[in-house]
Amino acid sequence: MMELDGVPVGPDELAALALTNYGHFTSMRMDNHRVRGLSLHLDRLVHDCRAVFGADLDPQKVRDLARRASCGETGSFMIRITIFDPAFEIGNPAAAAEPRVLVTTRPPTVRPLPALRLRSVRYCRDMPTVKHVGLFGSLRHRRDAQLGGLDDAVFTDMGSFVSEGATWNIGFFDGDRVVWPDADCLTGVTMTLLKRVHERTVTAPLRLTAIRDMQAAFATNAAIGVRAISAIDDIETVGDHPIIQLLRKEYLDIPGEPL
Repeated sequence: MMELDGVPVGPDELAALALTNYGHFTSMRMDNHRVRGLSLHLDRLVHDCRAVFGADLDPQKVRDLARRASCGETGSFMIRITIFDPAFEIGNPAAAAEPRVLVTTRPPTVRPLPALRLRSVRYCRDMPTVKHVGLFGSLRHRRDAQLGGLDDAVFTDMGSFVSEGATWNIGFFDGDRVVWPDADCLTGVTMTLLKRVHERTVTAPLRLTAIRDMQAAFATNAAIGVRAISAIDDIETVGDHPIIQLLRKEYLDIPGEPL
């Protein structure tokens, strides 16, 4: 399913998104028409629309369009809301924007997924606090990792401080607390929800070398939930550590908000 402002969309309306790749989005998992962290997803869209387009976005309109597009869906599925301007031009990106709402749906990721084996890469996304559609750098590093026999890439800055994954947040367990990197990265909805429900949680700068002292590592986003990490470079972690099961349970126990 694909609708632009509530109307089935054709190639002409999507040309700007395909050819300029300028916009932002959020992806969320819907279970029986309820979404964990729905308010956070809507807040993200409003914030990012101001950052990317300098324009206001009506969250109620977005909610209504998402509800309309998903009304024929049942069970669990992913819904992505992309905000872009079909009139956006490469030669005049400063023109006043009129962002529109593209809603698409797809089948959900089957959980739980096997533990990830990662390669660390020095890389920082453009506007790391914004969930924008510019995924070239992230996907290039993911591709390189997979061509090297691994699953994905985790990013570090020039000081070797860990920040985030290609399309997910990363967290660690030091034996007592869940530790989230204090770095320039996207504030993920799944990460935010887990911070709220898991009592022993801290945010701190974390060098890559410090991972050797961690008992477990995991990735989070709306599609995968909580996914174990079993290795980063030559550093092995416990992929089946009990903290992973606990965090999954805490996350799944969070009630969804009705769309």
